[in-house]
Amino acid sequence: MFIVLVLLQVLVLNRISFLGYAVPFSYIYFILKLPVGYNRNMTLLLGFILGLCIDLLCSTPGINAAATTLLAFLCRPVQGLFFMTDDYEDQTPSFGLLGFSFMKYAILLTLVHHAALISIESFSFFNVKLMLLRIVASTILTSILIFAFEGFSTKKKNSWQKTV
Repeated sequence: MFIVLVLLQVLVLNRISFLGYAVPFSYIYFILKLPVGYNRNMTLLLGFILGLCIDLLCSTPGINAAATTLLAFLCRPVQGLFFMTDDYEDQTPSFGLLGFSFMKYAILLTLVHHAALISIESFSFFNVKLMLLRIVASTILTSILIFAFEGFSTKKKNSWQKTV
């Protein structure tokens, strides 16, 4: 999934700009889908490596690595806000498992990631309205993409269970 999401981001999604403001960032889905009880150090390392791969392939100077490492760092505390992590130890967060708690979890972490990414990219608070518009629009677009991925994985799992 790591390689597919990186390639999808670099080859397809970086070329999409909705109304010149929003760019979907699919690669964060990898971090969101790590098992609930996953080792925190490994989560941070994977977040950094994921962001670094995007940076290397897109020629961005560490912007994605910083934002994705922040996302990985906040993953566990945000999970604790929306669901009992002890109840879902070693399970992959999903809409099918957590329902609307997963949606809140995904939207909040997507918002944090995009706020960090776009703030670092802008490197200035000169035009705050434009920056906030880009953050909100990209968060909405990325959230829609994440929920589409969730819909496909749920549909795929359900169709597989019916045939068995």
